[in-house]
Amino acid sequence: MSASQSPPVFRTPTLLALACAAALSGPAALARPAAGEAEANLAEISVTADDPRPAAGAAASAGYVGGTIGAGGALRTVDAASAGIVSGAEINSRPITRPGEVLESVPGLIVTQHSGEGKANQFFLRGFNLDHGTDIAIEVDGMPVNMRTHAHGQGYADINFLIPELVGAVAFHKGPYFVRDGDFASAGSVRIDYLDTVAKNVALTAFGSFGYARALTIASAPLGQGNLLVAGEAQVYDGPWDVPDALRKVNGVVRYSQGTALDGFSVTGMAYASRWTATNQIASRAVSEGIIGRFGTLNPTDGGDSSRFSLSGRWSMTDDTGVTRASAYVIRSQLNLFNDFTYFLNDPVNGDQFHQLDQRILGGGEVSHVFQGDLFGHPMENEIGVQTRTDAIRVGLFNTANRQFRTGVLDDRVLEASGAFYVDNRVRWTDWLRTSVGFRADGYYGDVVSDTAANSGKARDGIVNPKLGLVLGPWFDTELYVNYGGGFHSNDVRGVTATVDPASPLFNIARSPFLVPSTGYEVGIRNRSIAGLETALALFRLDFASENLFQGDTGTTEPSRPSRRFGIEWTNRYAVTPWLRLEGDLTVTNARFSDVDPVGNRIPEAPTTIASAGFTFGEGLGWFGAMRLRYFGPRPLIEDNSVRSKPTALLNGRVGYHFDNGLSLSLDVLNLTNAKSDQITYYYISRLPGEPADGVADRHFHPVEPTAVRLTLAGRF
Repeated sequence: MSASQSPPVFRTPTLLALACAAALSGPAALARPAAGEAEANLAEISVTADDPRPAAGAAASAGYVGGTIGAGGALRTVDAASAGIVSGAEINSRPITRPGEVLESVPGLIVTQHSGEGKANQFFLRGFNLDHGTDIAIEVDGMPVNMRTHAHGQGYADINFLIPELVGAVAFHKGPYFVRDGDFASAGSVRIDYLDTVAKNVALTAFGSFGYARALTIASAPLGQGNLLVAGEAQVYDGPWDVPDALRKVNGVVRYSQGTALDGFSVTGMAYASRWTATNQIASRAVSEGIIGRFGTLNPTDGGDSSRFSLSGRWSMTDDTGVTRASAYVIRSQLNLFNDFTYFLNDPVNGDQFHQLDQRILGGGEVSHVFQGDLFGHPMENEIGVQTRTDAIRVGLFNTANRQFRTGVLDDRVLEASGAFYVDNRVRWTDWLRTSVGFRADGYYGDVVSDTAANSGKARDGIVNPKLGLVLGPWFDTELYVNYGGGFHSNDVRGVTATVDPASPLFNIARSPFLVPSTGYEVGIRNRSIAGLETALALFRLDFASENLFQGDTGTTEPSRPSRRFGIEWTNRYAVTPWLRLEGDLTVTNARFSDVDPVGNRIPEAPTTIASAGFTFGEGLGWFGAMRLRYFGPRPLIEDNSVRSKPTALLNGRVGYHFDNGLSLSLDVLNLTNAKSDQITYYYISRLPGEPADGVADRHFHPVEPTAVRLTLAGRF
């Protein structure tokens, strides 16, 4: 946008204004509404991005330039001590190893990898090993990232198509307390919004250790009555592995937006493709016995390829009654994944490698309306919404050797559809009391056509969950929050209809429930009495009726046990000066199976302690930098807690300089202390050549990459 153009005016509710301001000005812009201000009242703010230089409080990043977000409906947050919005500036200030680590801007969330860089990340939050996304719902521009009835596991969420420099803001909620959150959101939800325009066009190139190279261009310009944004990215990476990852990735975004957050629309197309070779987790004994090195592999042909193409849009309009929002999307995705976790346990001749195939087209959308009014003279909002989604899926599992087909295990066609209706009533009773009362009803339908006739069938299920919230304050710049809600996750519908083991059809298996309920409770406090400091403390509990999960690696369902998690979170953000910001987070969780079983009550891979701390400095032109420490505590690996993982502590740093000619240069140092830790550790049975036929129970780990440097040069024009 040139300086001669008039800045767009966003007529927006208070929280929308905060999100837009945060995308431009960093976390310090997330100011609390004045005491007594009704959330139902609309306010006006002007959002501008005229200055081509990095603004005060801008990201400590060579490539992030800021811009505007929200055309057609910006992110919305809900009152809770554990909910919030993180600006794009803050997100891009963090030195990261992979795109998925953008989500670590959510306090208490760990994002790691146990395979090649093209595969979906593994997530940990609130005492959950979320695998690839079983109980954390992720959205990008209103599109779901989690894939249900997926070849590699329920809720598989591949975020590798994300372009961090395009992220305008991230809204997060934890717990199943919010009416817009449905499937996979029991531990939490994360919604990511891309920028509609950039303040200045940017082109960057980056090079680094282990064959890392990346090129990115983002440009936006006025077109008609709106704006057109185009972005393109290419990346290669080998990693420190004895058999290189050989990651090759291309990524593109085209977006047209017009209007404002309450009266406007945007249409976005995305395209992504990647391929890679994977060094999966390896048996500890293979390293100690000298069979392979720490960065070696026991099957050099593991890996895969992935692609994703999407078209999405969102629209909003205001009238005398309130605000109407609508969004829709269609996505085509494909994944070919070759893994070998047990080596020669199942097939001592050809090995245990298998191919997982997932091809799908999915579409859906959401329509909601916020009715603004009053209740006995008190400001009130009533929100009513409908969500829908349909997946047409081909999902397959095949035994392979060196990626060559040997035998088929299953090759199924699945149609899965769902619909949801939600209502939320929000009232400000006094200057110090606000309530939210609502419910959400979900219905699911699945139709499975399996190549094993006994596993074909249809399934239906539904669930209704209440959602309650209470906010007291502010008193002395302090607010108290109470939240309660029911949630759920769906199981792979193949596990709902199956009656026999697809690998051994003579053996019957138990069917799984379609929808598994959860119940969450939370009490929290947020304080802003010290200028620039926001601190929040939350006590939470989450109960699951059953942690039933379909095991995509084997094609079978393994019903698990009821569970209970409770814990405490402490989050701090401190803008010390306009050029210095500090952060520190701590989560401690107790995760246990809630029934009695002689094998033990520990939930394998459930983290007890997660912590992070860091600082960011920089203001406009000149020097900028950041440093962040992330601690991932030890975890039980089996139910009796007799085998545990080791903790992982990683320190990443960045230093850079913004020149007055529009150039920026930055240097990232990842794993600055060269910690020889593990990204992930498992404990299970595998078999190496020459070992007993029953295999050996052992730790299997994926190591942290050694110290790496990445140099980025960016130009703004």
